[in-house]
Amino acid sequence: MAREAQVSRTAHITASEARWLAIAAQGLAAPRPAATARPATARPAGAAQLRALMGKLGTIQLDAVNVLARTQLVVPFSRLGSYDVSAMQRLSAPGGHWFEYWGHAASLLPLELHPLFRWRMQRWREDLADSLEVGQRRHAWRVANGEYLAAVLAEVEERGPISAAQLSDPRRRSGTWWDRRSDGRRALETLFADGVLAAWRNPSFERVYDLAERAIPCEVLDLPTPAEDEAQRQLVLIAARCLGVGTSADLGDYFWLRRPTVKERVAELVEDGQLVEVEVEGWRAPAYALPGVKPRPPRRRHATLLTPFDSLIWSRERTERLFGFRYRVEIYVPAPKRTHGYYVLPLLLGDRLVARLDLKSDRAGRALRVVGAFDEPGTDRAEVAVAALAELDALGEWLGLDELAVSERGDLAVSLAALGAARMA
Repeated sequence: MAREAQVSRTAHITASEARWLAIAAQGLAAPRPAATARPATARPAGAAQLRALMGKLGTIQLDAVNVLARTQLVVPFSRLGSYDVSAMQRLSAPGGHWFEYWGHAASLLPLELHPLFRWRMQRWREDLADSLEVGQRRHAWRVANGEYLAAVLAEVEERGPISAAQLSDPRRRSGTWWDRRSDGRRALETLFADGVLAAWRNPSFERVYDLAERAIPCEVLDLPTPAEDEAQRQLVLIAARCLGVGTSADLGDYFWLRRPTVKERVAELVEDGQLVEVEVEGWRAPAYALPGVKPRPPRRRHATLLTPFDSLIWSRERTERLFGFRYRVEIYVPAPKRTHGYYVLPLLLGDRLVARLDLKSDRAGRALRVVGAFDEPGTDRAEVAVAALAELDALGEWLGLDELAVSERGDLAVSLAALGAARMA
């Protein structure tokens, strides 16, 4: 039985209870709505459910990798099951309820958080960065290209919405990493980071830019701007709610706050009673939570695939601390040196990460391909295979893929393939 005691000041919780808090905070403790509905009444989730989910997560990271489906599309599926992707696209477009900015990397965020990021926009406008060298380099580029920046802004004002490729003078460049971007894209990105422009994604995932006052509702822009320290305190509290329990570093990572800054904000919130310190079994650093949170075991019985950039696991060190699961993204590792594969999704079952599946959408062949499947030490392979197959079926159906093709790579693959074959017999 789970303890019913609330987490209070300097409470001690077990490692299992920390996992339960994290899973519940991320919207993964309850069954998906479709899993509890009768087949005749099950309908894809829509805008209302997506907005509620964003309210729970606080942010959804964006990523361009589309070998399976882009991470921002998979994150809601992991929580809600089948949902209306077009509703999500409308929510993140002008006139919707979300905006894009630098939250945790490039992220979707609810509009009500816009005032909490204006201090970050101000830092961009002042070319302030954690590294003095980076700030100086940013400032030098801004000064050297001042006239061009003004021309790009004027063009957006006249022609917007507009992508970098649509600029009349994109100033193509060659180089590596940041320098390989055109000056036009760099100018638009600078104005976007400054908060002067807002942006959203077109169907090919290219950013489209327009003036912030045309893309962000005036009632949002008119909201008062909190002081920098107050905005940071609010972001730390949101992070605590979204994480369930976390160290100071965990809380800062959620919205990319600097560690010295977040330590100061956490201390202020503890002093004010808005956060409580928690000792977690096996954690070396103190943790923090909102007062009164209750650890309860997850009620979700079906397995859940998590994209590599899911907010439950995007901090690799925290993932290892919570689940004993060492996870690395191998997209940029040469194929012969990869341990598990190119786009590997951990599989959550109960309160454990029990497997890793390297997945690919074969859209031309209408097949969901399991390139590799690996179970974790100490798991029941037969149980994991059954749970994984059910989750793969749900994912394939949502993606519109009619076939499941399992390769022979990985210790779980044989069991998965056998189950699939037996089902077809």
